Amino acid sequence: MDGLSENVTVSRMVTSAKPDTVRFTTQGRVVIPAWLCRKFGVRGRTRAVVEATPEKILITPVNRWSINRLRGLLKRDRKPGEPSFDEEWAEHKREEMKIEEDKFGRRVSL
Repeated sequence: MDGLSENVTVSRMVTSAKPDTVRFTTQGRVVIPAWLCRKFGVRGRTRAVVEATPEKILITPVNRWSINRLRGLLKRDRKPGEPSFDEEWAEHKREEMKIEEDKFGRRVSL
């Protein structure tokens, strides 16, 4: 290696397609091929979540398309009298603040 960049293979889901090759720059940047940007709705300034697995680096764009896929994740069927997620979360935060106040002996604000 020349120390300036490393080759990375971006493969398509279709096994018969020839994978694209991209390069990481010395600054760690990589240009995603246009066909992938179009497919996943990636535009300039789109944020992404980057995860490391033992075998690969996963880059998941965070945009309207990915958010729409996740809608309903926290939605659940409630029985009458059960607290909503919002109520459960508020109670969790109150308990967390109490623990912090007890630990440090002072009032904690959000």
